[in-house]
Order: sequence, then structure tokens, then C-alpha cells
Amino acid sequence: MTVDISPMVSSDAQRCAELEGILFPGDDPWSEQAFLSELAAPHNHYFAARENGSLLGYAGIALLGRRESAESEVHTIGVDPAAQRRGIGGALLYALLSEANRHGGSVFLEVRTDNEPAIELYTREGFVVVGTRRNYYQPSGADAFTMERPDGKAGAST
Repeated sequence: MTVDISPMVSSDAQRCAELEGILFPGDDPWSEQAFLSELAAPHNHYFAARENGSLLGYAGIALLGRRESAESEVHTIGVDPAAQRRGIGGALLYALLSEANRHGGSVFLEVRTDNEPAIELYTREGFVVVGTRRNYYQPSGADAFTMERPDGKAGAST
């Protein structure tokens, strides 16, 4: 079966919120309304991963600034636990980075310091750790690495 990556639509927000609750129960998961707000912002680009019509994952990025001050910020990537380790997260990241490449500038993100699979994925795509945010995720208090993919440093798959 093939997973289709396409722009997220407002009718996806409820399923994304359900997945948020499963994936991030201790860190104030996004609500359906939060996803709808993100989708409404013109500088945000969100994607959904679907297989046979079922939403298995989602991802979003903000494209900020212009020209020499352009940069992007990955807001979220989430994949249904039952569909993880199938390359869906990588495909969603590829869609985000394609948008960022067209926009220009560095790409930033935060990732839990204990999320080794995500850190490995981001490192493969040219991201490097540039800082640590203590107690970034709330209410759990988990730390996050801030990672950057410098402009022009796209990974092998982008």
C-alpha cells in the first residue's frame, strides 16, 4: 500500500488532535481548534499522510521572513504509533523541507532530547543541535534540543 502525502485540510483537524493525544499525552497535546488555527495562518503549510483514506500522520512548517531574512520553523510531525517505522515521518519531513527549500533560509525545530528516532531522522537531513531548551515541553518538563538545518544544507533526500 502506498502512503499519499498531500496538503492537510480542515476536516483532518479532529483526527490530528486524536493522534496528538496518543503521541503527546504528557505535553499539552494540540486540540482540534489549535490545528484549525494553524491551518488558517497564511505562512503555515501543513501536510497529511494518508493510506486508503485513513490519516496516519501530519506535519507543519511556518515559512517566516523574506529574502535574506527568510527562515522556516518546523511546528510538528506526528505519526500514528501503529504506522511508525515505515518511513512516513521521513516523507512528511521531506514535504516540509521542500517548502522550506523554495522559501530559502535556515530551518529550525525543537525535539525532545529523548526522542532518538526523530533526532536521527533530522540529523540525516542536515540538522545539527544548536542549543538545549530546559523544561521546554509542558507540563512534563521535558527538555528539547533546538536543531537547525542551515540554508543550503539540505540532506540527501531533499
